[in-house]
Amino acid sequence: MKLKKLIALTCTFVMAASLLTGCGSSKKSSEVLNVYNVGDYIDMDLIQKFTQETGIQVVYETYDTNEAMYQKLKSGSSKYDLIFPSDYMVDKLIEENMLQKIDYSNIPNYSQIMDSFKHPLYDPTDEYSVPYLWGTFGIIYNTKVVDKEDTKSWDILWNKKYKGKILLLDSVRDTMGISLKRLGYSMNTENPDEINKAKDELIKELDVVQAYVNDDGKDRIVAGDADMGIVYSGDALVMMDENPDLDYAIPEEGTNKWVDAMCIPKSAENKEYAEKFINFMLDPEVAKQNVDYIEYSTPNQGVYDMLDEETKKSPVAYPSKEVLDKTEVFLNLPENVMKMYDDAWTEIKTN
Repeated sequence: MKLKKLIALTCTFVMAASLLTGCGSSKKSSEVLNVYNVGDYIDMDLIQKFTQETGIQVVYETYDTNEAMYQKLKSGSSKYDLIFPSDYMVDKLIEENMLQKIDYSNIPNYSQIMDSFKHPLYDPTDEYSVPYLWGTFGIIYNTKVVDKEDTKSWDILWNKKYKGKILLLDSVRDTMGISLKRLGYSMNTENPDEINKAKDELIKELDVVQAYVNDDGKDRIVAGDADMGIVYSGDALVMMDENPDLDYAIPEEGTNKWVDAMCIPKSAENKEYAEKFINFMLDPEVAKQNVDYIEYSTPNQGVYDMLDEETKKSPVAYPSKEVLDKTEVFLNLPENVMKMYDDAWTEIKTN
């Protein structure tokens, strides 16, 4: 998952039951929905609204990466009814038989999902996932010191003119993906030679990079401690609000288009409640409130129709078809291929 707007929450939220104390709710304590999502990736007011409308209590827990979510799910230590994996992780969970098929007859608001988000490569039969939010991956930069012309290519991240002012993500697929795209390769390549060439280029780049960062890098850029970095489009919009000198660019070689989805784990004990929650989150009014809070792009036509014209025309939130035609969605790669990526990443980091 793209750790968009991540403000990791360190506690588990048990909503609704406590919130409705004294409100006359007579719902049984067994009516509980266990949700597992990335931190700060939903408007929490909507959790309370869902409980008020349905009487279903929501136990809401957060994670910081797809991989952490996968490991916890795999261990069987917790039983979640609803999770929010990214595209490639949906693919992996389907492959490992860790998801239940969704009964879309229980989700009439699925009709709001745009056709362009149906039958994705990671779930081609549209049986296991419902799109939640989407976005791109690009360069956030300070317009006062960075030449806009330079942002047209990923080459900017190797440009000695900006030595010591560049931040990269501490993420193997994202950062390797940049190097692969720059070389004209697929972000999902399984070719050992291409993976090695991408690795070698990133090792060469280390001389000009200030640091590999995670969420903390955004604060550095907003504060002016770095001139550019790699972020997700929703983060870019938030950062641009905080610092008007910042702008966002997607290089012409192309980039990653990510999609996060709502899925029901095989181990879920409350599938019916999970489907109710999915349907609730697809209601245009509800989804619009969520998008306004998170600032990521929506796959929901009803929400899109309600957006103001400035937002619809934003090249950050809703890039042109020409830009999107050059994007790729990350796919789950075979274990032996991922070992090549991980080995390459280890070599980069040890340098």
